[in-house]
Amino acid sequence: MTREELLEKVKTSRPSVTVVGLGGAGCNIVTWIADKKLAGGKIIGANTDASHLSTMTRADKIILLGEKLCKGHGCGGFPERGAEAAKENLAEIKEDLKDTNLLFLVAGLGGGSGTGAIPVFAGVGREAGALTVACVTIPFTIEMTRREKARDAIRSLAENCDSIVVIDNSKLREVAGNLPLKDALAVANALVGSFVKNVTDTITQPSLINLDYADLRAIMERGGIASIGIGEGDGANRVEKAVSQALSTPLLDITDVSSAYGVLIHIVGGEDLTLEEVAVVGEQIMDKVPNTKRVIWGAKVDPMLTGAVRVMAVLTGVTCPFLTGVAKPAPVIPQEVVKPIRKAMEALAESYPRETISRAAVFSKEK
Repeated sequence: MTREELLEKVKTSRPSVTVVGLGGAGCNIVTWIADKKLAGGKIIGANTDASHLSTMTRADKIILLGEKLCKGHGCGGFPERGAEAAKENLAEIKEDLKDTNLLFLVAGLGGGSGTGAIPVFAGVGREAGALTVACVTIPFTIEMTRREKARDAIRSLAENCDSIVVIDNSKLREVAGNLPLKDALAVANALVGSFVKNVTDTITQPSLINLDYADLRAIMERGGIASIGIGEGDGANRVEKAVSQALSTPLLDITDVSSAYGVLIHIVGGEDLTLEEVAVVGEQIMDKVPNTKRVIWGAKVDPMLTGAVRVMAVLTGVTCPFLTGVAKPAPVIPQEVVKPIRKAMEALAESYPRETISRAAVFSKEK
């Protein structure tokens, strides 16, 4: 095989990634992702609200769902109307997703458009053979009706999604409640957006495509409910601190962290981040999550983070009391843990249009 043929093979084998923002919250999140310049992925915004959809100037494509049914006015918070609206565009959706290898579906659950449409998009993704990952937020505990809608949507999603990454706004409040309102509202967007962007940037790197995508599939395929945790450390043992915080404070109540099927760790550090520090992460994970079947972790360099390390951990295959209905007392998070997590969230919520991140590197290990 000639070098030219090899390069062509690399190009054609690169996984096709599509990110779909559904409803108002989902479209806001994918706009955040677009602002950060997603590498190697296509962004689609879909909503029943024509006015909100018209603001999606950075999406590669927009889809007005249910034009005949909703006439561009939204669906009034009724998920069943959101589902019917999406089915009205079924042929268009199938065409847009037919060649996708990795599909991210992003929505804030509890309303109408995103909550109703996301299971429909998930079904199309599964039919197309794509690795389908939903990334959703669920309402605050006080929003009983909206939380029930979100619970029903997640149960429906479970039939067609490989993994459902869930962020509970009530858990977010525990560590971000003292942030200014604008920043606090941006945190969930930034968390979901960072997860999608980090994964997409990593698996579309030419030198590690097949390994990365295969490892991601091994963790996410039929991975069930997944939870995100975030941590930040500086000074001595900064990586260990950040990993420990990320695994001990997931943003969704889960029954037992140690029972997670798979773990994906993403590390961002400054130019002083060492290979030894990255390697230590694997040992830390095995200690905290001893029963996991697969662990992958990646690292990238951000010159703006010199002296500190930020870690995002995604735990797949966990049991969630929100879905089972089994109440679990919420642990009190120590202040010494809350402070660095809040600092990490503040950094995520800030907008850096001149963001400069180096190429990602991924290390994988199967237990």
